[in-house]
Amino acid sequence: MNSISNVENLSPQTIRHVLREIQGLVESPLEGIKIQLNDADVTDIHAIIDGPAGTPYQNGSFRVKLSLGKDFPQTPPKAYFITKIFHPNVASSGEICVNTLKKDWKPDLGIKHILLTIKCLLIVPNPESALNEEAGKLLLERYDDYSQRAKMMTEIHAQNVKSDSKDGDGEEESDGADGGPCSKKSAIDKKVQDKKKEKMLKEKKRTLKRL
Repeated sequence: MNSISNVENLSPQTIRHVLREIQGLVESPLEGIKIQLNDADVTDIHAIIDGPAGTPYQNGSFRVKLSLGKDFPQTPPKAYFITKIFHPNVASSGEICVNTLKKDWKPDLGIKHILLTIKCLLIVPNPESALNEEAGKLLLERYDDYSQRAKMMTEIHAQNVKSDSKDGDGEEESDGADGGPCSKKSAIDKKVQDKKKEKMLKEKKRTLKRL
């Protein structure tokens, strides 16, 4: 999934247009989508998409990556899920298959449209163009099994995406505490909760392997 920067191959006009659009999405975020600005490489775009309510991906946060090719916007970007996900239209490599990025691509479609399309794919998967055949088959034939598998993958892989920095802050506070009874108790409680969570994740991973 490592991509080579194509900044040198893009026209100044295209770079300015992409930067304007990304800056606009940073200042006025789409609902449930947070874009991350990469000043060093405008062709490497990252975003976090919240799993839509009412789907097996609810309560998950998924990192996605858009890689703009040297012929963008004449050709569509490549799109990937960096966060592991069980979805008919997402390959094991994370590559996303959706018509908007294939036969239905138009040069005037922007980053906003692509991100919204990926979010919609979480709500309405398309098993007819499945990259993950197992997920596509389960979706069509045994939806409950598909939903359970997708939820389990979400719980294992997509629930620590937003909390990485928070966890780090919490640990720093514990280390720098004065050692009062409250701070000691909260530190112990946190360790107990972390151990319980780790145990549950291990059990879920073992269950996934058996499926």
